[in-house]
Order: sequence, then structure tokens, then C-alpha cells
Amino acid sequence: MFDFDQWIDRRPTRALKWLKYEGTDILPMWVADTEFKAPPAVIEALSERVEHGIFGYSRPTPALTELIITRLRERYGWEIQADWLVYMPGVVPALNLACQTFSEPGSHILMPRPIYYPFLHAPGFHGRKAAHVEMVEKDGRWLLDLESLERQAKDSELLLFCNPHNPGGTIYTREELQAINDIARRHNLVVCSDEIHCDLLLDEGKPHVPYAAIDQDAADRSIILMAPSKTFNIAGLCCSFAVVPNQALRTRFIRAARGIMADVNLLGFVAAEAAYAGGEEWLQAQLDYLRQNRDLLVERLNGVPGVRVLSPEATYLAWIDISALKLDDPIGFFEQAGVGLSPGGQFGGSDFVRLNFGCPRAMLDEALHRMIAAINSR
Repeated sequence: MFDFDQWIDRRPTRALKWLKYEGTDILPMWVADTEFKAPPAVIEALSERVEHGIFGYSRPTPALTELIITRLRERYGWEIQADWLVYMPGVVPALNLACQTFSEPGSHILMPRPIYYPFLHAPGFHGRKAAHVEMVEKDGRWLLDLESLERQAKDSELLLFCNPHNPGGTIYTREELQAINDIARRHNLVVCSDEIHCDLLLDEGKPHVPYAAIDQDAADRSIILMAPSKTFNIAGLCCSFAVVPNQALRTRFIRAARGIMADVNLLGFVAAEAAYAGGEEWLQAQLDYLRQNRDLLVERLNGVPGVRVLSPEATYLAWIDISALKLDDPIGFFEQAGVGLSPGGQFGGSDFVRLNFGCPRAMLDEALHRMIAAINSR
């Protein structure tokens, strides 16, 4: 019913992902959007709204808010209230707003490393300093070093968190989140948790647990960032939301946004509502397709000497350890082979590269073929 094998030419659309390698034969496997056409329900709703022809300022419908409340309850067992929702034009702006709101100039902001690169940049944008808590491998998964978190928490006010983890793909368990929150409680940290990949769960039977859903203490100290953008490939429409249960934190967050945070555009609202109302069948089909892509990638790359990748539990991103290859310029090496990857150093892991496998299988197969051939011919 949904053709994820269809290879759609995005080059005429000025797509960021493809524009980087314009005029070359390099396959772009870097920035985190997919090569999949959005759900039919989204396309139909946008077409209808465009046909209306007037594109003035807009607000979310009560139906969208109710869809989010119902979704969080039914998918994650998390009961929220409508006034906890703060609509935002993106998770990255919201992340930066949290840095500005919940820390003082010159202070340290804690975050895992490696991590989605806007985390690394955000403290410096606002006159703060980044304090890194290393991710460690444990039983085939990437987890926070809790001893490091405990040591550094006493000098910080804010923890930036990412669940599921980007780029490692970890789905944190309730027990793992509880251990992190025990430290946050002892040191009175505000926790801003980026959960934009929470619908993209590849390991069946491993549920997503929102950080704020652990217990009342976690709810009282957290800002949860979510969006339909990665789930339904509508990132360019810029609609996300923060869930802030604590009224005092929410009031500070909203006040800090005044005059500097843009409103969500009306097509973003339309797409979000349509995706949540009518995109579930498409999402389940996409997840099945991504699981097969992931398994193909893990099997192929782990068969190459000098390459190692842990199977991501979530997201469509693979965090690939190439340290044993001892490449002076990993990105240049793979670009020469015709594959454009994200540099690991951008995320705080210079011995790695990140590959986006949210694409038709033929594209992934060709990228893997090029990478493996280049490695084997060194």
C-alpha cells in the first residue's frame, strides 16, 4: 500500500540533504530527514489547505491538542493536561530557549557525548559552558556514565538529554531513567529531554518512556520536547511542542520565548494534525521497512574488518565505529567512494560516522556497496 522502495528525485526541490552534493554522484546519507513521501493523510490535508488560498497567522486547533494528549496516554501511558503544551517552531529552538531560561550566564550545562550536535553548540550561544558526560557501551547499548554525571551535576543547573539517543539509538528503560533522575534530584537539575525520535522504535517490545512520566519529581523538573517531524518526514514544516508539567517552569519558559520565538506556521499545524489523526498505518509500515534496513546495514557493516556498529534500538540513524580503519579524513574518504556521511566529530565522537538509513533499500544497498568496496580496496 505504501511504496517505501520508490526513489523520489529531490534534487529539483533545493533539499538541504541533496544540495550539499549538487552536481556529484555522492549519495547523501547525512542530515536526519528521510527519502520517504509523507503519509497520504498529510498530503491530502496540506493540498486542501493550500487550495483555500489564504495563509495568514494561525493557531493550533483544539483537535490537535486532544490528539497529542490521547497519543501520549495511549502510546506511552503518560497523562498530560492541555495547558502543559507549548507549541514551538522546532526542537532545536526550544532546546536553546531552555538553555537561556534555566541556567545562568557562565554556568555549566550538562549533556551526554556523543550527542546531536545542536546540543554541543547551544551553551556557547548563550554564554554558558558545556560539560560532557560520556556515553559508554554496555551490553551492546550506549548508556550514560552515571558516575561522571554524579561528579559533574553539582556544578550545573541544567541537563540536556536525548531519548531515544541520537546518534546511538538507545531506548532508555524506566530503571535507567530513574537512575538519571535520582542524580538530577540530588543536585536540583532541570532536565530538558529531546524525545523527537520517540515514535521510531525499531526493537519491538522496548517501549519509550517519557522522562517526565517516571514519577512526580521527574515531571516537576522536566521540559519534554517532541514533534511529528522525524516520525512522518515533515521536518521542513517546523511544528513541534514542549510538554512542561511544572507551572513555574512553564511560565518562565513561555516568558523567555516572548518576542524571540516564532509561531508555528499554519501548514505545520495542518500537517501535524493530519499525521497524528491519519498516519498510523503508514507509520507502522515505515517501521517495518526501517527494521529491515537496519538489519541489512548492521549485518553488512559488521562483516567488514575494521568497522563496527551496534544495532540501534530506535531512530533511522547508525553510529558506526571506524576507529580501527585509522582514516585521516573519514568523511573525505567516504565521499571519494560516493557516500556522504555525517562526521562523528560533529557529535563528539571523532572515531565514528553517522549514516541515515531512512531511504529506499536500493539507495542503502548502493551506499553500503560503495563504502565496503572502498574499505576493502585500501
